[in-house]
Amino acid sequence: MVIRNINDVQQSPVTIPGVKGCTMAVMAGRADGCPNFSMRHFKVEPGGHSPRHAHDYEHEVFIVEGGGTAYFEGSERSIRSGDVIYVPADKEHQFMAGPAGLRFLCLVPSSRNCGDPTPGS
Repeated sequence: MVIRNINDVQQSPVTIPGVKGCTMAVMAGRADGCPNFSMRHFKVEPGGHSPRHAHDYEHEVFIVEGGGTAYFEGSERSIRSGDVIYVPADKEHQFMAGPAGLRFLCLVPSSRNCGDPTPGS
């Protein structure tokens, strides 16, 4: 069993192209023996964003704090604390922080090398 507090895990800058003001921490992943999923915690500064991209795996997102906008295949929708978002595989998406910033958890397949050690979304 692994128990970590979301506020105690050190964040690392996300440095892939298209990112602005975003850090990430792996809450549980392959390094912890998780065979199927990795849970990542992202913090996005006010006005920051994840890259606009698509990938061949689904992921689920829970907005922990703050809000902003989610871009999905040509349209944008407001997001806020408490929202759950399902992003299907191969669909273009992006998360953009509003004035208060944005914190979210993202669940991805561990087998896709998208949880650790390389940050992304």
